[in-house]
Amino acid sequence: MGRLFGTDGVRGLANKDVTAELALDLGVAAAHVLGASGEFEGHRPRAVVGRDPRASGEFLSAAVAAGLASAGVDVVNLGVVPTPAVAYLTGALGVDLGVMISASHNPMPDNGIKFFARGGVKLDDAVEDAIEQRLGEHWDRPTGAAVGRMSTDTGQSGAAYVRHLVESIGGSDDSAPLTGLRIAVDCANGAASEVGPAALRAAGADVVVINASPDGRNINEKCGSTHPEQLQAVVVASEADFGVAFDGDADRCLAVDHAGVLVDGDQIMGVLALALKDAGRLAQDTLVVTVMSNLGLLLAMRDAGVRTVQAGVGDRYVLEEMRAGAFTLGGEQSGHIIMSDYATTGDGVLTALHLAARVQQTGQKLADLAAVVQRLPQTLQNVAGVDKARAGTDEVLREAVARAEQALGDTGRVLLRPSGTEALVRVMVEASTQHQADEVAADLAGVVRERLAL
Repeated sequence: MGRLFGTDGVRGLANKDVTAELALDLGVAAAHVLGASGEFEGHRPRAVVGRDPRASGEFLSAAVAAGLASAGVDVVNLGVVPTPAVAYLTGALGVDLGVMISASHNPMPDNGIKFFARGGVKLDDAVEDAIEQRLGEHWDRPTGAAVGRMSTDTGQSGAAYVRHLVESIGGSDDSAPLTGLRIAVDCANGAASEVGPAALRAAGADVVVINASPDGRNINEKCGSTHPEQLQAVVVASEADFGVAFDGDADRCLAVDHAGVLVDGDQIMGVLALALKDAGRLAQDTLVVTVMSNLGLLLAMRDAGVRTVQAGVGDRYVLEEMRAGAFTLGGEQSGHIIMSDYATTGDGVLTALHLAARVQQTGQKLADLAAVVQRLPQTLQNVAGVDKARAGTDEVLREAVARAEQALGDTGRVLLRPSGTEALVRVMVEASTQHQADEVAADLAGVVRERLAL
């Protein structure tokens, strides 16, 4: 049996892979591993539990909460909130752990369980392994007054999260820094359907909202950051200054400029990096990206005097690099962007607010700000049915990659990456022209197919 935890918690088809029984057992195991800090300090461990609007989140959050309470943890049910809200509140409320029930940008039938340790930080591999090892073990059950208690948040925590977001750009009861901006918002019928528009309005923006009517079944359905087509049309039709699109749990944000052109995570990172650098708040003038970020971002940052550090694919690896170097900004092309001065994980609403603040402060259109990142043509080919384990060791393949890199020079690059979940190798090529990128990718894919055949 493979490892239960993936790159972002436990995820799979709800009620098949991710069951109520598993959720309850994970709640118990997490209580024993993460709740121990409260016991050591002489108080009953405490936890917060949130979820996105998927129908399956109702029974899964109840099961997790039951497992935690049965193990002696007091649980506050936050209801439907974004993943970054759970992370923030875990730290702000001083509880011992947080749990989010969500499959993020995945289709509605999927769901997942992700944990946050004290302070609202994601778990490292060793802690996840410790939780997994505690599943199904014998344990002494508390009885009587020692069992955990459950309560439901009345909305105060969500309001505190919104205040935190607005204050991060200087907003307050007396200050509305986004006044005069019209922003279209696609909430993906997800967890930010209330707090996303609320935060932008509290900061003074005129907000046009779409896909903010979750019914338990329509999350991410042809909307949000994975399907920005609706937002692109609405931005133009409503004459908005720009638009933002969240995913189902609002840890990602993509944008659309006034003309309906998509602005991806690489471009957003470029805009925010320069904003922080201008303000003297970009730690060590460094931006953390992944190996999948477009070379155009790296070149733009080099020209602007910003160093880039590359991490593996996945926000947890970006965060590891940020912590190791004490950096303040990092993220992924997908729009998962971490601003560590204000958050311990990617936060789509926070990203949207800071992007809007940069537009307001400069008086420039988002299209002009995003133009600092000139994306190089990129081609990605997935070569299936091969021995991905030999992708980094086959000498003929390595020589083919070296020849391609030499031919591309400084205006392109090659990335061969074995898939983490499938028997395939991803071949990504960036070049000065689309024709060259396509041609080099096709040639390398042929070498992969021939040399790594099963």
